[in-house]
Amino acid sequence: MRSPLTVSVIAALVLATPSAPAGQIAEQNPRIKALVGGTLIDGFGGRPLRNSVIVIERERITAVGALGSVTIPPSAEVISTEGMSVLPGLWDMHVHLMLNGHSDYAHWDKTYPSQLGPVIMPASAKQLLLAGVTSARDLGAPLEASIDVRNRINKGQIPGATMYMSGPFIQHEPYPGTEVFRWGVSGVEDARAKVRKLADGGVDVIKLIDQDQMTLDEVKAVVDEAHRRSLPVVAHSHRPEEIRRGLIAGVDNFEHTGLAAAPEYPEDIVKAIRERAANMAAGPLFWTPTIEGLFNYEYIRDNPEHIDDTAWHEGLPKNIIDDIKSSLTHPDRLDYFRATPSRRPTLARKFQQLRETGVTLLIGTDSGIPMKFHSGSTWRELDAWVNLLGVDAMTAIRAATFWPAVAMRKEREVGTISPGKYADIIAVRGDVLRYVNLLQRVDIVVKRGTRYK
Repeated sequence: MRSPLTVSVIAALVLATPSAPAGQIAEQNPRIKALVGGTLIDGFGGRPLRNSVIVIERERITAVGALGSVTIPPSAEVISTEGMSVLPGLWDMHVHLMLNGHSDYAHWDKTYPSQLGPVIMPASAKQLLLAGVTSARDLGAPLEASIDVRNRINKGQIPGATMYMSGPFIQHEPYPGTEVFRWGVSGVEDARAKVRKLADGGVDVIKLIDQDQMTLDEVKAVVDEAHRRSLPVVAHSHRPEEIRRGLIAGVDNFEHTGLAAAPEYPEDIVKAIRERAANMAAGPLFWTPTIEGLFNYEYIRDNPEHIDDTAWHEGLPKNIIDDIKSSLTHPDRLDYFRATPSRRPTLARKFQQLRETGVTLLIGTDSGIPMKFHSGSTWRELDAWVNLLGVDAMTAIRAATFWPAVAMRKEREVGTISPGKYADIIAVRGDVLRYVNLLQRVDIVVKRGTRYK
């Protein structure tokens, strides 16, 4: 039963703002807003707050509390969140803005390099935002385009998730035709020089891959130079030796759960991960499993309706949309997924091993790879964690809100709904703690005080 105060306040104040058509900005940042009536999941992990009020002034949250305990300024635009779950804007910790689901990397890399910065990466960032992802980490793209797109978003020139960019991968040797976004290293001094060039270019994180093909001294040089510049290092963990060398060198965050079909992680690696995770002085060890695409490949292959969902068309010209759709005519024939059926049976065990070691798991998706669109990848990863792997919904949501902000050292600015932080807030009709897949249809998206949906 609602209290009389709740009914009267909502009746008097709520001026529900209709959603704009997909892709349009719903309104232009009035000075003060109040989100009123929803069940607040604030990101800290405690009991949700019913009949919540969130007051926003310009870009930041100024007050949070229950209806009746928070003063709503008379000049505020009041937005009803009645019947909704309200939570921090989501993070996706592993996206590729330069990719949009096309199945043929060689064709894509050859055909569209001139379109990455002007068209493709902005479209990807916008699709993320409209899906409720207000922050994301891009792990691999040309340096200049990465920094330009990030800065244009931050200046409000284009709509998109707030982006944290790695620029090019660092690895032993780039694959042919990928040199613009993969940088090889030859020796310790070259490894340090490449990191310095990325840092001077303005990246937010260093991405390291195939480190088992580098010398250990080169790997250590990459991590040490990045840390000198206060940049976290993320590294692939497809193969056991990648993990071993990454742990020795002090990598901050591992990505993926492994390409090999081995049934579990070797005992020495589990022991080393556990020891590193327990080292509180070094801070949390983060791991981004990017697991959903492996679990759900056969289902998506046989039920490819999401390819017909026009949400992933947002911001892309017709010729690129048609090219992507043409490449996905036969989802069952994609070379990219040939080994997936043999990997899937090992995933649950490896995921459980990681949970048991005490690492801090993060939501990330590899969004942009074949058949994996920015408009729908993040909720699918959350759904897989909760409904396939048994993670409770609150833990999964914190892995997409609070902990990513900590990993990127932005927890004083975002990641929870609390006074003083940026107003990055989403709302969805229904109870996401009971039905996490409701996040596939986010009703309200506010980023830094501006409502986009």
